[in-house]
Amino acid sequence: MSEHFRVHGGARLVGEVDVVGAKNSVLKLMAAALLAEGTTTLTNCPDILDVPLMADALRSLGCEVELEGDVARITTPAELSYHADSEAMGKLRASICVLGPLVGRCKRAVVALPGGDAIGSRPLDMHQSGLEKLGARTWIEHGCIVAEAEGLHGAQIWLDFPSMGATENILMAAVLANGTTVIDNAAREPEIVDLCLMLTQMGARIEGAGTSTLTVHGVTELTPTEHRVIGDRIVGATWGFAAAMTRGDVRVRGVNPHHLDLVLEKLRMAGAEVTVYEGEDEGFRVVMEGRPKAVDFVTLPYPGFATDNQPFAIALSAVSEGTSMITENLFEARFRFIDEMIRLGADARTDGHHAVIRGVEKLSSAPVWASDIRAGAGLVLAGLCADGATEVYEIFHIERGYPGFVENLRKLGADVERVSA
Repeated sequence: MSEHFRVHGGARLVGEVDVVGAKNSVLKLMAAALLAEGTTTLTNCPDILDVPLMADALRSLGCEVELEGDVARITTPAELSYHADSEAMGKLRASICVLGPLVGRCKRAVVALPGGDAIGSRPLDMHQSGLEKLGARTWIEHGCIVAEAEGLHGAQIWLDFPSMGATENILMAAVLANGTTVIDNAAREPEIVDLCLMLTQMGARIEGAGTSTLTVHGVTELTPTEHRVIGDRIVGATWGFAAAMTRGDVRVRGVNPHHLDLVLEKLRMAGAEVTVYEGEDEGFRVVMEGRPKAVDFVTLPYPGFATDNQPFAIALSAVSEGTSMITENLFEARFRFIDEMIRLGADARTDGHHAVIRGVEKLSSAPVWASDIRAGAGLVLAGLCADGATEVYEIFHIERGYPGFVENLRKLGADVERVSA
């Protein structure tokens, strides 16, 4: 039994919480710094475990990386190493996003196959196919993906699925390719738009950010820039669900509420009063006076309901009035979270990629284990709605995605503590 969180149920979360930079954006922006010689500065970086891991990965390629508070300064040399096979690379899924920049800049890359969350199969075939259409050769060798090219050229690329990772890698390789690249069925997530914005600031020519078609006109070189990371919509959603589950009143700051339009609509359907704020004070407020009502959820690529929010949907359904159906269309292993929810007394069953949850008035405390970042956070939220003390293990997962998670929960009135074995 290692270090864990002990969550005492019964608290109503009330107050304000700040959301910092998005995990799913900052790591890709750090990788994009490889595309330009000189110092790129990122602000609003989250204090999570994956950021220093990515910093180590970039250092192994010859970069100097300075992390200070919420600022990351990445100095990229004129001559980069293309061997991205350090120990850090195998510890986070986002390490694969150095593939595109290295092929674009060095015309060769050797990248260790990535690690990260155990949520199901995430093959790299679309990454490889896209790079091959740009003129690279790719193969798997000794636990690494290898790519090399004499030169990259523009191409028409159709993605079988709007994969964020494949879109990012192809985009970052294409910005330095000769000619025009069109990526059809591209991912549309706000994090993709954030990457396009930073690349444009560096001198890239990109059209269609936020749509399913990206057009990239290759340029000969990029220059360093300073860029602020967008707020983390998944962390913001976590606090919204937490307010609804605990029948609380939480104001969330620092995230564009329109990045969570569907999440907020689902919370309204569950009975919450939701207010959105725009401009410098952007964010939203969720107030839930009574027991939530059952709502159905279907995970889909953006602008659909994010698979990362699925554990929170299950946790909310477990304490709602009525029966909910959750349909998972992206990652087959995400439903392992339900096994842990059943330990807490949830009335749930699964059939293929569907789960049926019959809400109960209150969950019951038990020891549970996190299998990924969002499952861990979901179990903590469930523990807030259970009688007694719930102990959540494998908390390193949670800390890969949530800076100051316990501190923020306490600030909102939760009785949560970190316990060392």
